[in-house]
Amino acid sequence: MLALAVPVVFALVAWWFSTGLILALQHLPRRSHAWSLGGATLVLAGALWTIGRCADDATEAGAYAGFAGALAVWGWQEMAYYMGFVSGPRPAACAPGLRGFDRFLAALATSLWHEFAILAGGLAILCLVWGEPNRVALWTYAVLVLMNASARLNLFLGVRNLQLEFLPAHLGYLACYLRQRAMNGLFPLSVSLGTAAAVLLGAAALGAETAQGRTGLALVATLTALAVLEHWFLMLPLPAAALWRWSLPREAAPRPGAAGEGA
Repeated sequence: MLALAVPVVFALVAWWFSTGLILALQHLPRRSHAWSLGGATLVLAGALWTIGRCADDATEAGAYAGFAGALAVWGWQEMAYYMGFVSGPRPAACAPGLRGFDRFLAALATSLWHEFAILAGGLAILCLVWGEPNRVALWTYAVLVLMNASARLNLFLGVRNLQLEFLPAHLGYLACYLRQRAMNGLFPLSVSLGTAAAVLLGAAALGAETAQGRTGLALVATLTALAVLEHWFLMLPLPAAALWRWSLPREAAPRPGAAGEGA
């Protein structure tokens, strides 16, 4: 069990710290964002090099390197979007009266280039690990993409806690695409599938025959479980912001009424 405890703690700390760092940087003054993204781009280049370099490394160290590299690639995606550099063809508030699929298309138009960038990042990682034994980076990135898409769809359909304190001021227009509701039809499916995936990955980690397989699966299982926890933060009265209070400006607070409401 100790062999599994180390990757679990590593994934937990990496998730918590990387999330907080990105939140802190995106809430800094706008004039600092170009410098932040420039530094993140250097990290991105190093992360892609690391993923390619460790793709044939079937050791525990290779698993950690692949996991950290994928987190860094994802971090660049998040920073580029939330700092406003890679968004979409229409980064603007929702037009009054938009409903249903038209509202979804308008929401998609605020982040379409971001979605393409996410796809490009995944394809880059796929090419780097193709035919190689260490695919932890690909698994990690896939979990981040799928669970992030699920969380965003749930926010669009309606959740109890919109967590607007995480949204930087220059992206305040996104609040009108979110809905505050007691429940939506996608949420039970999201948490059920996410929980099942985390359990299956955890079981696979326990039964893995190699140290690299055990470590890699434990890292990805933990990340999946944390993504499920983030989904629950959207619905249950849990103090999500308290986990990253150190990274948020003091004035950051929910802005009630900024988002659409529904039954």
